[in-house]
Amino acid sequence: MRSEARPQLSGLERFASAGKGRGLRARRRFAVGELLLSCPAYVAVLTVSERGSHCDGCFARKEGLSKCGRCKQAFYCNVECQKEDWPMHKLECASMCTFGQNWQPSETVRLTARILAKQKTHPERTQSEKLLAVKEFESHLDKLDNEKRELIQNDIAALHHFYSKHLDYPDNAALVVLFAQVNCNGFTIEDEELSHLGSAIFPDVALMNHSCCPNVIVTYKGTLAEVRAVREIEPGEEIFSSYIDLLYPTEDRNDRLRDSYFFSCDCRECTTKEKDKEKLEICKLNDPPSAETVKDMIKYARNVIEEFRRAKHYKYILCLTLTPLVELLEICELSLEKMGAVFEDSNVYMLHMMYQAMGVCLYVQDWEGALCYGQKIIRPYSKHYPSYSLNVASMWLKLGRLYMALKNRTAGVKALKRAIAIMEVAHGKDHPYISEIKKELEDH
Repeated sequence: MRSEARPQLSGLERFASAGKGRGLRARRRFAVGELLLSCPAYVAVLTVSERGSHCDGCFARKEGLSKCGRCKQAFYCNVECQKEDWPMHKLECASMCTFGQNWQPSETVRLTARILAKQKTHPERTQSEKLLAVKEFESHLDKLDNEKRELIQNDIAALHHFYSKHLDYPDNAALVVLFAQVNCNGFTIEDEELSHLGSAIFPDVALMNHSCCPNVIVTYKGTLAEVRAVREIEPGEEIFSSYIDLLYPTEDRNDRLRDSYFFSCDCRECTTKEKDKEKLEICKLNDPPSAETVKDMIKYARNVIEEFRRAKHYKYILCLTLTPLVELLEICELSLEKMGAVFEDSNVYMLHMMYQAMGVCLYVQDWEGALCYGQKIIRPYSKHYPSYSLNVASMWLKLGRLYMALKNRTAGVKALKRAIAIMEVAHGKDHPYISEIKKELEDH
């Protein structure tokens, strides 16, 4: 495990991690909450639904943003932000004018278009690539099945359809590799409540390997990724983040890792499976359900989660009408009733559907309904997730804001302070999100 002859950041080095390929290693001790690494986005795209509330260039959340005079669809803090983003926005501006409402490439396509443009205008190594260059990204091309290859070809067709004027295309084989690299190495930028803001490429952050027992957490300040320690890290220790939601049991986590990243995790959590029993807690009945009944209910739970995801995509995101939202809430309630005959409320599959139900309630502004679900979720979340989890922080934050909206200031203050305590470690004490939450406390 000798270090490679690569550039180093202060206190960190790229090295060959046994059984994992490239990795990131500490060269000194890092304390809990300490910043290890900051990485500006190589490229980033704001999700379409957040246009008008966030700057397309820096992702700042502001009122009174100025729109692009040509396409009228991109918004900016000021002229400086607009000028800085123009080399990327010009890829889309004319096309957005031409296609109007029919301009709808996926974020993956938009991100890939920007990578192609960036590689042409900045062939040299950028500030985002001190330890790992975009061209070094793993593609796992040999592991792609026919379905994934077909999806990539659809993305390539969309790239050609929506982009032409400002792009030089490599051949199809090179585009397949690039899309595969983006799929494995792209990041989702989220706000303080874990709402989706956009997608980005952070090369140096992508160097970190995965563990279900991570020692760092990645958060975002606009289009800047920041990596902070969530436990003490000693010199020589490898830096691990988590690529996936850690709520679920070992088998589910590894299914997700194999499907999206083409590997299985061998961390302590996956080896011992010590949290699985609590995560899959069964009702305490005089006549407990049989092993076969439990197995069938787990299968049902996995299927209904996938069904809900599809329904959410087609009905919630695309339609956004009251009837589909009611249907989604019914799916949640019916599945919770069925699973509740076998699973405790603290079972992760119950928590998943409660979280989805809470989201629907929030969308239709049913504050009491959302609060009821949130109150059931928070304690099991705190038990199942690692310390300083963003999922736990965002749930305390949502609860705090719901309590405040329902005039329960005492409970609201307590919940918001719990969120802040986690976020000060994960985001850093000077993060704008924390300042905003503290202002909410002062205003109430």
